[in-house]
Amino acid sequence: MLCLAGWAWHLGRSPRALLALTWDADWYIKIAANGYGRTLYWPGGAVQSDLAFFPLYPSLLRAVTTALPVAGGTAGLLVSWTAAAVAAWGVYAVGDRLAGRRTATALVLLWGLLPHSIVLSMAYTEPVMTALAAWALWAVLERRWLWAGALAALAGLSRPNAVAVAAAVTAAAAVALWRGGSGVRRDWRVWAAGLAAPLGWCGYVLSVGARKGDPLRGYFAVQAGWTSRFDFGRGSLRFVRKLATGPYDLGYTMAFLITAAALLLFALFLLERPPLPVLVYTAVLVLIAVGGSGFFESKPRFLLPAFPLLLPLAAALTKARPRAAVMVTGALAGLSFAYGAYLLTLAPMAL
Repeated sequence: MLCLAGWAWHLGRSPRALLALTWDADWYIKIAANGYGRTLYWPGGAVQSDLAFFPLYPSLLRAVTTALPVAGGTAGLLVSWTAAAVAAWGVYAVGDRLAGRRTATALVLLWGLLPHSIVLSMAYTEPVMTALAAWALWAVLERRWLWAGALAALAGLSRPNAVAVAAAVTAAAAVALWRGGSGVRRDWRVWAAGLAAPLGWCGYVLSVGARKGDPLRGYFAVQAGWTSRFDFGRGSLRFVRKLATGPYDLGYTMAFLITAAALLLFALFLLERPPLPVLVYTAVLVLIAVGGSGFFESKPRFLLPAFPLLLPLAAALTKARPRAAVMVTGALAGLSFAYGAYLLTLAPMAL
C-alpha cells in the first residue's frame, strides 16, 4: 500500500481512486447505487452487461453506504479490507488444519505476497470470495456441515468461479453419504450442506437466464458478450502462441508465467494427496482459469482464491534455513510491491 501510494503521488494520481474506482470496481459501485441494467455497446460488436457481475459484493456496498456516511468507493475498500483480513484468517485456519501452525503462517505470508495481491486491497470481489471459500473449506474439513453449506451458498453469490466452493462442499457431502454408515445417511445436516451449497451460484445464473429469456444459457450469453467463455483452453493456447511470436506488454507475459507456475504448483499439490474438498475446490479454480478464454491478463487474479496451491511452497519455506527463507520472502515482497504499483499505475490492460 505504501509503495503504491508513493508511486501514485509521484505520478500525480490518487491512491484511493486507483484502489476504489479502477476497472471492475466502477461496475460494482454503479450496481450498488443504481441496481442492474447498465449495458455498454462497443464498435467491434462486444456487448458488456452488468448482469455478468454477481450480486453479493454490490449488496454489501449498498449496506455500508446505507449504514455509514461514505461514498461507494470507500465502502468498497472497507468491505474488501475487512474481507481480506477474514480471508487471511481462514487461509491460516485451513493451513493449520492440514499442515500445522508453521506451515499455515507461511501459507498466509505467501498468499499475501503473490504478484497480484494488490487486488486484495482493491474494491474487487476476490477478498470476499476467498474469505467465504476458506471458511467453507475449514467447516467441511471439521464436519460442520451446516456452516459449510451456508458459506458455500453465500460464496456462490460473489463471483462466477465461486462455483468451485459449491463443488467442493457438495462432493464432500456426497462422499460422506456414500462411504458413511446408516448414521451418516440419516444425518440431515450432511444432506442440507450438499443441497444448499450450489443454491447461491445456481440461483443467480438461472435468474439472469430467466431475465434473458433462456434460463440455462442466458447467463453464459452475457459472459460471451465480455468475450469470456469456457473452451477447454483453446483460447488460452491461441493467446500463448501469439505471445510467443510478437511483442506484448509486461502484464501479459507475467500473466502467462503466473498461470504456468500455477499449473506446476497444482502438480506438486496433487502429490501431497490433499483432502477431497480442498482438491476439488483447487482443481475447479485452476480448470476455470486455464480453460476459459478472454481476458488472459486477468487469469492470475482468478487464481488468487486458489490458496491451497501454495501449500507445497509453504511447507518448503518452513523447512528452509532462516537466511534462505528471509531472502525468498524479501524477493517475493519486492516483486509484489513493485508489480502491484505497476498494475494500477502503468499497465494498459484490464486487471
